[in-house]
Parts: sequence; structure tokens; C-alpha cells
Amino acid sequence: MPKPAIIRFDAKAKTLPLPDFTEADVEEGTRAQRGITLFGDKSTGLKAGLWEAGASISPWLNYPVDEFMMPLEGEIIIVEEGKETRAGPGESLVIPKGTRCRYRQDGHVRKFYVYFGDLSGSADPSGLTTLKIDPEIKLLPSTPPSADILHSPVPKQHTHQYFENATGELTVGVWDTTGYHRKLIDFTRYELMHLLEGSVTFTDDKGASQTFKADDTFFVPLGTPNSWKSEGYLRKIYCIFQPK
Repeated sequence: MPKPAIIRFDAKAKTLPLPDFTEADVEEGTRAQRGITLFGDKSTGLKAGLWEAGASISPWLNYPVDEFMMPLEGEIIIVEEGKETRAGPGESLVIPKGTRCRYRQDGHVRKFYVYFGDLSGSADPSGLTTLKIDPEIKLLPSTPPSADILHSPVPKQHTHQYFENATGELTVGVWDTTGYHRKLIDFTRYELMHLLEGSVTFTDDKGASQTFKADDTFFVPLGTPNSWKSEGYLRKIYCIFQPK
């Protein structure tokens, strides 16, 4: 069986019709939706892709999945008791599973998403709320890769974790690093990365390379063979799934 490969997310990719939302899903507005799945794993409940739909608002609900989303067009509004969280192009947010809310968009929305269905069903709805990601938030030092997997000196790295789901498998945050060169490994997690600054080149076990730069979004599946090489400072938003 061939090993997985890095998936570049194309904001202009053509979407396909999806089943219409039901009356239970949409209280007002269009029930039509379109999208494409760019990565999916039924065994874990993890899914990532591109989705779009017109103006609508949901009834009050307990959000059914943990979802990270990045609007590409339009504005997403998550309504909670006494709170609204808005995100448009260039922004991102996380809705924890079980959050009591209404999902609203006043016009057409197109977004990248990662969601985890949490097939175990474990979730504690108390205290849950939507989290908007600040890409410029101050970061704290984090543990760099060990010297034995590097071709370069050990880099300096920092992070701020915004979210960890109820099972501890899905995390979202902001991370940065000085330049470094990591040896070829099989990637140890699933990760969507959105680069805010800098660039990185990944090279697979066959010698093929892909370079990503600021504003690029891509997904690295668990087990993907790759080396990492970044020449200077790099900052990213991450959504990591580490199955137990």
C-alpha cells in the first residue's frame, strides 16, 4: 500500500453538491450546500476539506463535532447566550463539540475545515465556548525536535495552544520556529498547517519536494514520509489530530 502524501488545500477548487440540510439543521435560509472532502478517515471520525453555502441560520443546538474552520469568503457568526464570535477571510475559529450555539452566515460562505466526530461520544458541555484564533498572540517557549533527527542546529520554537478537545486528541494553536532542517521521518500525527510567515520545503522518500509559503494551507496525514527544511523564521496556525 502506498504511503500517504501531503495535501495542498486549494481555495479555488471546484466543489460538488452535497445533500441538502434538513429543517432540523437550518431554521432560516438556504439548505443547499457544496463541498469536497480533501481528507477523511472513517475509523477515527477525522475529516478535512472545503465547504460552501449561502445565507442561513441554524436552530439552537449543541454543536455535534469539534470543528476548526478558516473562512475564505464571507463571514461566519457563532451565536451563544450573551456572545457572538465572528470570523471572515484571514481569520479562524474553533467550535468545541457540545457548545450551545446557533451557526449563522448572512451571505455566501466558503471555508476550509477540519472536524473530529469524536466517535467515543465523550464530551463535557459545561463551560464550552467558541474560540477565535489570534495569529499574533504572544507565544511561550516549546520543546524543539531532538538533535538526533536534525541535519541542522536545534531551532528555537514557541507555541500557544488555544484548544484541546475532550479526548485530548485534537489541538489547535499558533507556533513559530527559527530555521531548521529535519531528517526524513514518517509523520507522527495528522496536521493541518496554515502558514502566517516564512516558507518550508518538504521532501518525501522518493526525493519529490513541495514548498509552501505564507498564506498557504496544507494537510499532512499520519505516516507521510517527509523531511522539513525552513531557511528562516516561520509562524503557523496548526490543527493537530493525534489519535490515541
